[in-house]
Amino acid sequence: MAAKRKVDNLLALAVLATVIQRPMHRYEIASLIRAHGKDQQLDVKWGSLYTVVQNLAKHGFLEVIGTSRQGARPERTVYRITEAGRQELADWTRELIGTPAPEHTRFAAGLSVQMVLPPDEVIDLLRKRLAALEEGISAREAALAETLETVPRLFLVEDEYALAMVRAEADWVRGMLAELTSGTFPDLDAWHGYHEGAGLPQEMLDLQERGASQD
Repeated sequence: MAAKRKVDNLLALAVLATVIQRPMHRYEIASLIRAHGKDQQLDVKWGSLYTVVQNLAKHGFLEVIGTSRQGARPERTVYRITEAGRQELADWTRELIGTPAPEHTRFAAGLSVQMVLPPDEVIDLLRKRLAALEEGISAREAALAETLETVPRLFLVEDEYALAMVRAEADWVRGMLAELTSGTFPDLDAWHGYHEGAGLPQEMLDLQERGASQD
């Protein structure tokens, strides 16, 4: 089971993984997170950076070692990672890599209620999604191949994983489309009938009631 983190915002993970390189102030932290593309992998909310850094310091994962000033700019607080911060970063990384956890996506949420739309409309929407996925896959493949020419693969494995997930999604959508367009998708007739005013078959209503009673 995943541990309850004192600071569980994934931005905190990016901060610790950045400050472990050397002491720095918040603006340097943000610049390096952007430069390394971690803001894309971790869905960073930049407005929370100040609070995250403060909380990491509050819980002993970072410590203030002084201030720095460049030109006429205001003084900036410089932080360094503590031994507790190094341990937290290592433990958190182990958990994220080794322990599967539910990850809810917008696509899955849409699929869970797709029946509110007619099958033909869902087919059109899936075709639209597949076209966008295939375009994105081509762009990701080209970008990854180009980056691999100058950046060690060690620093790009998260991009490889993201590409693999998009490819897997595209494969699933193709399979779903094949079933819907060929008519082999189970209960397709009932789905059509629902949107033609026939309502759901009694066995489906019974299943829904049974599921609700178990919640």
